[in-house]
Amino acid sequence: MVSRSDVQRAEERIAGRVRRTPLMRPSGRDAVWLKCEFLQHCGVFKTRGAFNRQLAGLETGEIGDAGIVVASGGNAGLAQAFAARDLGIRATVFVPQTAPAVKVERIRAYGAEVRRVGSEYAEAYQAAVAFGEQTGAAFAHAYDQFEVAAGAGTLAEETLEDEPSIDTIIVAVGGGGLYAGVAASAFGRARVVAVEPERCPTLRSAMLAGRPVDVAVSGVASDSLGARRVGDLAFAAQRKEPPTSVLVTDDEIIHARSSLWSEYRVPSETGAATAYAALLSGRYVPQDDERVAVVICGANTDPATLA
Repeated sequence: MVSRSDVQRAEERIAGRVRRTPLMRPSGRDAVWLKCEFLQHCGVFKTRGAFNRQLAGLETGEIGDAGIVVASGGNAGLAQAFAARDLGIRATVFVPQTAPAVKVERIRAYGAEVRRVGSEYAEAYQAAVAFGEQTGAAFAHAYDQFEVAAGAGTLAEETLEDEPSIDTIIVAVGGGGLYAGVAASAFGRARVVAVEPERCPTLRSAMLAGRPVDVAVSGVASDSLGARRVGDLAFAAQRKEPPTSVLVTDDEIIHARSSLWSEYRVPSETGAATAYAALLSGRYVPQDDERVAVVICGANTDPATLA
């Protein structure tokens, strides 16, 4: 299980490599803080975990000439490719055929080799694992890896350092790496609300079954939240302290994305708008005195679709 001390070590390791993103304070009719992680390198929180994974691998000698390999719906590949370019490491990224072109083009622009395999993340994952076994490339998991989740949790450290009075942090969940890291950082200090699309509810399904289980993957947010099952780290985190679990519809996600653009000029992708959708739809209603922060965690989207 990831602990807060692991997150704090990650924060020290990646210092100077990632941006400390701003925490937008409430104003006027706004009732929540927004953690603006869409301003992170690559436009996504995964850059934190990518640097922590690769720097740790270099420290131990695990990463050699074959570099790293990752399977991704897009964002993890972007982050690992960016970190690898910065650190002088070879990167190979496996993505499903459904990965958005805007993400694939940027992965290539960072110098990584891109291989398209299958129609969903799980197929790209199997191919990436086989590639690592054949070549000796170090495997970087998109979400269910100790260093990756601890790195992601550093955004919660920043949030609670900038505003210690925050009671609740709302995050979107796909494979659960962000949730696992945030839960580790916030344990004993703030509660966590875990928001998932109704059409790929990995964490909710695992909580009901008592173990991680496969779910069908579909919906508007499946490119970034479309893991087939929740990771072991996220499952362990919910066993330690169950989050408030919330499901939102595709229409609610689309409306939240549109509202983030029209109200704040935040260019979020659908997965990144999922957490905000819980509030906007009324699926999660804070108490009158509850101080809430929402993580807006990804900006890799086609600007033409925002209006």
